[in-house]
Order: sequence, then C-alpha cells, then structure tokens
Amino acid sequence: MEGLTPKEIVQKLDEFIIGQEEAKKAVAIALRNRVRRLALGEDPIQEEIHPKNIIMMGPTGVGKTEIARRLAKLVKAPFIKVEATKYTEVGYVGRDVESMVRDLLNYALKMVRAEHEKKVREKAEKAAEERIINILVSGEDKETEEDKDLLDNLLSSIAGKKKDQEEEPQQEEDMEYVRKIFRTKLANGDLEDREIKINVPASKGLSMHIMAFPGMEDIESQMQNALGDLFPKKKAEKKVPIREARKLLIEEEMEKLLDFDAIKEEAIERTEQNGIIFIDEIDKIAARASKGGPDVSREGVQRDILPLVEGTTVNTRHGQVRTDHILFIAAGAFHVASVSDLIPELQGRFPLRVQLKALTKNDFMEILTRPKNALTKQYKALLSTENIALEFTTDGIERIAEVAVEMNSKHENTGARRLHTILEKVLEHVSFYSDEFAGKEVTVDRKYVDDQLKDVLQDNDLSRYIL
Repeated sequence: MEGLTPKEIVQKLDEFIIGQEEAKKAVAIALRNRVRRLALGEDPIQEEIHPKNIIMMGPTGVGKTEIARRLAKLVKAPFIKVEATKYTEVGYVGRDVESMVRDLLNYALKMVRAEHEKKVREKAEKAAEERIINILVSGEDKETEEDKDLLDNLLSSIAGKKKDQEEEPQQEEDMEYVRKIFRTKLANGDLEDREIKINVPASKGLSMHIMAFPGMEDIESQMQNALGDLFPKKKAEKKVPIREARKLLIEEEMEKLLDFDAIKEEAIERTEQNGIIFIDEIDKIAARASKGGPDVSREGVQRDILPLVEGTTVNTRHGQVRTDHILFIAAGAFHVASVSDLIPELQGRFPLRVQLKALTKNDFMEILTRPKNALTKQYKALLSTENIALEFTTDGIERIAEVAVEMNSKHENTGARRLHTILEKVLEHVSFYSDEFAGKEVTVDRKYVDDQLKDVLQDNDLSRYIL
C-alpha cells in the first residue's frame, strides 16, 4: 500500500468500477493521507491528524458500496458495511451504534488470525502427521484383523530380516523403521481411507436449537463467552478416516501454536489505524422527527454516531478500541432528505462530500464488458463448465444496456443491479436447458435479447415485476 499513489489507487479501482471519478479520487486521497500520517512516526502532530470522512450521495446501484469495499480489499484493511436504519438510540430496543466498532474488530481478528495461521500451518501439518503416525504405531486403534496385520506384519518382517542376518532386535530402531514406512504411505496417500481414533471437541449442545431458531446465534455466542472459561472443553473419542483426522488435528495443532494475545493486539492496532466503516442509508436517519412514532430516535442515532466519528473509546471483550483514526464513509440516495438535514455536529465530521452520477447506457455497456468481474465474463465462465461457448456481440450488449436504462427510467432506479435481473432473464433458457446446448456456441446478439425478453417488454405490468 505504501507504494500506491492516489492516482494508482484510482487505476486499481478502475479495474472493477466504471465512472464515478470524483468519488474514487476522494477515497484515494483519504487513503493516502493515512499512509502520510503513519509516515510521520514519532512526530506529536501524528495523533492530531484525523481522517477526512466522506459522504457519498447518489442513487442505488451506482457504485457507492463497491468503491468502499474494493478500497478496503486493495489495502487489506478491516472493513464492514452497516445500515444506519439498523441502529436505535440508546434506551430503545435494537442495536447500539458501538456494535459497529465491535463488528469491525471481529473482522480484523479474523483477518489477523488467518495471516498467523498461514505462518504456522506447515509446522502444524508436521505435528499432525506425527500424531497420526503415533496412533498407527501404537496400535491402540486396532479393531479389525486388517488393522492388526498392517502393524504386526511390518514388525514380523523386520524381526525376520534381523534373524536371517543374525542381528539382535532393537525395539527403538525397529519402531523408527515402522514410522518411516507409515510416513511414506501417508505421503503417497495410501492410508487416506483407513480409520483411526482421535479425541475431538464435543459438539455444541445448542447447535440444533440454533438451526431451529435462526437469529439466536448471538445468544449462543454470549453463553459460550460467559461459560467458556468456567468449564473445561470436553472432548469425545471418535473414529474417522485419516483424511478427516488430518484436518481436525491440524486445526488443533494450530490452536497450540497461535499467540492469541499477539493476534488481539495486532487486530486492535489494525482496527484503530486502518479500519473502514461504511454506513449506508444515512439519509434515512437524516430527517428530524417532528412527532412520535417509529422515527422518534432518528436524531438520537445521529447523536450516538457522533462520538464514534469524533473519536472515543469503545469497550469490547478483546480490549478497548479507539475510533479517532477509523475512516467513516457514509452513503445515501438523499432523494427526500439532504445532507443539511443531518445534525450540524455530524455534518462537520464528514468534510468530504461527493455526488455520484446516475448511470448512462454507455456506462452500462462498459460495466457489462470492461471490469475484471464483468457480468458477461462471469456468465461465460459459468456456462463453460457445461461445455457451452457463450458469446456476446456488441449490439447484444447495447440492447441489454438499453433495456436497463428503459427499466430504470420507468420503474425504481436500481442502477447497475438491474443488469443482473436482465441478464438472468436473457440467459434463463440456455441455463435451464444446458444439457441440450452442451458442445454448442450460443451467441447473444440484439435479436437474441429481444426474443428472450419479448413477452416481458410488451407487457408493462409484467416488466415491472420481472425486470
């Protein structure tokens, strides 16, 4: 990240996002300013430099969330997207705004843990292999004649050879030879289906109840956190194939090798210095409530968000997190409300404001073809797995873009998301009858698009619900 200039950041974003140059520049500068601040080192002014938070204004589906998400992925920063409408003022039933910081830290913990696991994985794999060999050599898991023969035959063979050569049996040396044979067999994959006994953590008692009652995951997590340190983790003996045992033992060995205190410290540091929180639908809490009812806490939510953006300390089960240098990016359509409807204090904490433009036909055509993850490329890759060669002509792409513009103008404007709906409908026939098209080439041109959408486009009511 240290080597990327704002211009290079924008170029990276251009690989996935069409247009919206103003927004890309704003986030690129905000990101580069982080690098500049950290480069100050011990300079006292470093702590005084706060991120320039951004408000993105524009209709749905024009790239607001994608810009923020790609930005975070580009710099490997902890990132979460939240919806402002999910939070309630303190005192009301619902999620409090501080939970977004806790969610951000949890994401950072997963990132850092994955990086640390990668470093110790090779060592964990070797330790797991040694444990499997110990089980095989010990013969403790022998239950069938086949199991017994595998070990006993090896030992008998060694004893026979030594007798012929008039050598004295050496138990330690003999067992090391057996271990070497087992190690070779494991490396060659000869024992993958053989079952061995291992001790694995007992299944969670609440799991089935959680499946039956979605939404109780938080309750289960809280109970585990509260009771986890009071009771030792139970283990159960289980007989599993070596291929499965290897995975379980590698995970167990990694647990032993990981330094969880170091992971927590690094995750907190990364959250504080590099975290990005994307608050969507902020316009929905912008209008001040003039009367009671479900909207009464809108301004209260704004006032609760304010300390986070200004800089405060949030208590989490992993430690305290300072929010002074977390980058906040807010977004909303602002069709009814405007940024000026936010409380003045919150407005002041989002000094950068960018207006994202509605997408045109040309934008849609580029979205369909240019990005690395373009929809046409995705569909071509998917259908190639069924031996179908899917090709899109220029006039076919143009027709899909025209339909998207038409549907967005007639009905609710969903931006680029409309392309997903249209393409799915256009390719519905070939996707469903894929076995009949195997080995063939399907060309999506203007005529093909019109033929597939003919019935829907001719019926306004139908097009409203289908496209």
